[in-house]
Amino acid sequence: MSTVILATRSEGKVRELAPLFADAGYDVLTLDAARIPPSPNEDAIEAFETFEENALAKARHFFARSRGIPVIADDSGLVVEALGGKPGVHSKRWSGRADLEGHALDTANNAYLVEALRGRENRAAHYVCVAAFCDGTREFTARGETRGRILEAPRGSGGFGYDPYFWSEDLQGTFADISRDAKAAVSHRGRAVRALLDRLRRGR
Repeated sequence: MSTVILATRSEGKVRELAPLFADAGYDVLTLDAARIPPSPNEDAIEAFETFEENALAKARHFFARSRGIPVIADDSGLVVEALGGKPGVHSKRWSGRADLEGHALDTANNAYLVEALRGRENRAAHYVCVAAFCDGTREFTARGETRGRILEAPRGSGGFGYDPYFWSEDLQGTFADISRDAKAAVSHRGRAVRALLDRLRRGR
């Protein structure tokens, strides 16, 4: 079994993606397990205007600290049609609350989203994820998307980020109101990672 580092500080992402790697025959290390502590400049890594550039920048950054272990990173976000594509690559801290993390940050971002869409009829949205691989020799990315709409009120107690407000066209439910396996089957992140793992399996 090959070992890769999943370069994220998000426990939600680890819970969602680790089973996909295990099913593909990879032993996954979190950043903590790989003994890569947080650094002050981590939030500045994703400073680009595309998901692809941000994902690659993140993969390169953590590979440089990985002692030679291959790294898979991602950049993902919510794209809302009526908001001109926002929050997009700025989804993580769209509310501007640099002082918050985890559930508190999710709550602030969702409140900002609800207010931005107040009174709007068009609530179409899609999630985007780009997963990037880096092993010091090879670099490549894979993209996944999933379509839906933004609800006026949250549904479900699972998921993370904007999931309680994102109604999935594929599942006819929010990403916070379904099982982890059901979400991974159709989510932007699941689709991107499966495509990336398929490229690894084929050796290109």
